[in-house]
Amino acid sequence: MHLFLLLILQVIAAFGQIDPTHCRYALGMEDGRIKDDDITASSQWYETTAPHYARFNREEGDGAWCPEGQLEPSDSQYLQVDLGRLTFLTVVGTQGRYARNSGKEYARAYRLNYSRDGLLWKSWRNRLGNPVMDANKNAYTSVINDLHPPIITRYIRLIPVTKLSTTVCMRVELYGCPWDDGLISYSAPEGQLMMPPGYPSASLNDSTYDGAHERRRLFGGLGQLTDGVIGLDNFLLTRQYNVWPGYDYLGWRNDSLGTQGYVEMEFVFDRQRNFTSMKVHSNNMFSRGVKIFSSVSCWFKPRLIAGWEVEPVVFKTVLDDRNPSARYVTVPLNRHTAKSLRCRFYFADVWMMFSEISFQSVFCPSEDTILPTQMTLVVTTPLASQESTVTPIPETAANPSASVPPEGNTAILIGCLVTIILLLVIVIFLILWCQYVCKVLEKAPRRIHDEEMTVRLSSCSDTIILQTPPVPPRSGHGPSGPANTDPHYERVFLLDPQYQNPAMLRNKLPELSQSAEASACGGGYAEPDVTQCTPHQCFHNSAPHYAETDIVRLQGVTGSNMYAVPALTVDSLTRKDISAAEFPRQQLIFREKLGEGQFGEVHLCEAEGLLEFLGEGSPLPDREGHSVLVAVKQLRADATSQARNDFLKEIKIMSRLNDPNIIRLLCVCVSSDPLCMVTEYMENGDLNMFLSQREIESTLTHANNIPSVSLSNLLHMSVQIASGMKYLASLNFVHRDLATRNCLLDRRLTIKIADFGMSRNLYSSDYYRIQGRAVLPIRWMAWESILLGKFTTASDVWAFGVTLWEIFTLCKEQPYSLLSDEQVIENSGEFFRNQGRQIFLYAPPLCPPSLFELMMCCWSRDIPNRPSFEGLFQALRPHVNQ
Repeated sequence: MHLFLLLILQVIAAFGQIDPTHCRYALGMEDGRIKDDDITASSQWYETTAPHYARFNREEGDGAWCPEGQLEPSDSQYLQVDLGRLTFLTVVGTQGRYARNSGKEYARAYRLNYSRDGLLWKSWRNRLGNPVMDANKNAYTSVINDLHPPIITRYIRLIPVTKLSTTVCMRVELYGCPWDDGLISYSAPEGQLMMPPGYPSASLNDSTYDGAHERRRLFGGLGQLTDGVIGLDNFLLTRQYNVWPGYDYLGWRNDSLGTQGYVEMEFVFDRQRNFTSMKVHSNNMFSRGVKIFSSVSCWFKPRLIAGWEVEPVVFKTVLDDRNPSARYVTVPLNRHTAKSLRCRFYFADVWMMFSEISFQSVFCPSEDTILPTQMTLVVTTPLASQESTVTPIPETAANPSASVPPEGNTAILIGCLVTIILLLVIVIFLILWCQYVCKVLEKAPRRIHDEEMTVRLSSCSDTIILQTPPVPPRSGHGPSGPANTDPHYERVFLLDPQYQNPAMLRNKLPELSQSAEASACGGGYAEPDVTQCTPHQCFHNSAPHYAETDIVRLQGVTGSNMYAVPALTVDSLTRKDISAAEFPRQQLIFREKLGEGQFGEVHLCEAEGLLEFLGEGSPLPDREGHSVLVAVKQLRADATSQARNDFLKEIKIMSRLNDPNIIRLLCVCVSSDPLCMVTEYMENGDLNMFLSQREIESTLTHANNIPSVSLSNLLHMSVQIASGMKYLASLNFVHRDLATRNCLLDRRLTIKIADFGMSRNLYSSDYYRIQGRAVLPIRWMAWESILLGKFTTASDVWAFGVTLWEIFTLCKEQPYSLLSDEQVIENSGEFFRNQGRQIFLYAPPLCPPSLFELMMCCWSRDIPNRPSFEGLFQALRPHVNQ
């Protein structure tokens, strides 16, 4: 029996860390799971505009909640929703009062207040400190706002905001998932400022903490340690844009906390719990004096008014001085029961930094309700809104040798056996159900309804607008009930439980399956004509087929993309085939691991004496005595002989490239193992990171000293990428992974096309794993590359169009950000069918109309209709001088 309980706890532990990108379920305003009694307001105009009429996509009463009278700028009228339990709230959707084309009232903006106990109310602000969110611009539009940061709350208030006296009405839906972690507050010392010499300063404070700040200590609230955002390996880089270095971490310096050598934190929970473990995401960039904690001691308090238990749980970590990656450290808590924990994390180096802390636990009933003859275990799952209770086990079942009254012996034994059988059935059901839920959450399901949804994304905010203009009903019959949705509205499907499985691709694309024998597949990479294949070859396990050799060629041995080159045969390469000079290996100083693949790694290094080594004609600018940063691709010692040969082949390919907009191979280290190639690396890093941290140049950016770029800069970048790709195309090279993450930038804004993106964890979400082996940048890939495995210069042109789109959105969002990976694959099927249902990327507001027309040409369904890179370069070049 204990074994089954342990299995349940392990399954539940899988849900311990909430992912905000998956936690986007409708909480029940529209479908009625949130009851009328749970929806209140500060006032209402009429009985027919009472708060319980504020339900998304519904039109009962007069169609919405409307506060009494005209709303003034100084008013704080609110709509309040009781979610019934602690909830991780990630999205808010709003509508105005449409009332079957008779209403016109809506809120242009609103604020949010929230409370975890219904007594203490807090005001929400975004990561830049702004408390106001833009809402509706008419009565029929649905506006969906992502909350950055998300809110952990039970009660939520929406407060309409206006600049003029006006009438407002609202309908809302809330999205999120249950907060089963149960943590309601943590206390810790304030984060500190790190000012390392030669590097940007990092502010390691908890900027979203919603509790009190007194005497350099945080207490009574939650913040960045519970927002679901996991910090990167390099703590100076962030997952959000327009924030400061170090934003994702809360960090402390050892000598600033006195002589104690530890950081003490307290955690308070909603009720008494039985704790299995604690997970702490910690940075380990030891080259900057940052390490995971050396040990931790945790004390337990069963009730808030009780004292701390004397004996702590002590856990010593295994320190890692070889891998600088940030990681989760799991601390076993040995099933201690408590409502509050106090943990001391001991320093292992100068700095200690955390980005997330979560707990795995189950509810414990209060001591008053535990009878000496029975035990109750309450288990919750993320998708359950109520608690499931395991049936009590009689004491005699747990101890068969215990004496029982002589009367009814048989009946008691039968009852015990039936109870045990029922318990086993319930446990098995829970395990299977939890596994199913895990799969659903991992797929981030969303569904496209072809005839129902038109998507327009705003590049300047986190607002998603789903809009359908008012049209007459399709029939003369009005809505007959909640099941019929008014045609004036677009339904919001953030996460539908029935997601599109890529394994169904063959069934969804029968035309493709039937015509596979007349289609391309496999590796016709750069040739104009491709080989024929059977349906089985083109669809392995009902998915596009990529052979094992194709995967190696596509990803390269270091995990980065490798150019596809026709007619280059290097079955047995040796040192004499390599024209690049041998560089002294000891002069390469490791600084940071950029990424890794199956057989190799990519490192950022300083190369001492490289300029003198390369001599006159060096492709590198004079650094005036400064060390030169280079990217070093290194083959691991356990690489296969085939990987070794592929690595030498890649060196020979790279040595043929000589263009000002293509990354250069500088030298090699191949006289001994491990084999290395040294290429250029630019001070400003990759273009995606550079643009995402900037705004378009304006008077405001100049006045506030905000990093910015001009429209002329963006056009100049686009021309340089076109020039580099024109050069590759002239050699019949196919890049296969063109994107801003693979474009490096120097201090003069010179672009060099590289191939590191696939190997970097920072961009892992840009790649889709197929059949457990290949990772593909499907959001940048042409439809024929996704469905047929066909990569040509024409498919690079498609990716160039997506790269232009990234540039003119300043890399603020991922292409097709509203679509899941499976839906992107499904959309490629629409391009194949060519029935007018395919979804294109929207025109960025910064993009000139003529340039967007050029993008649309790049995304032409018919391959011959796409422009060449020579044509793209000639079309773009005149724009730079305008």
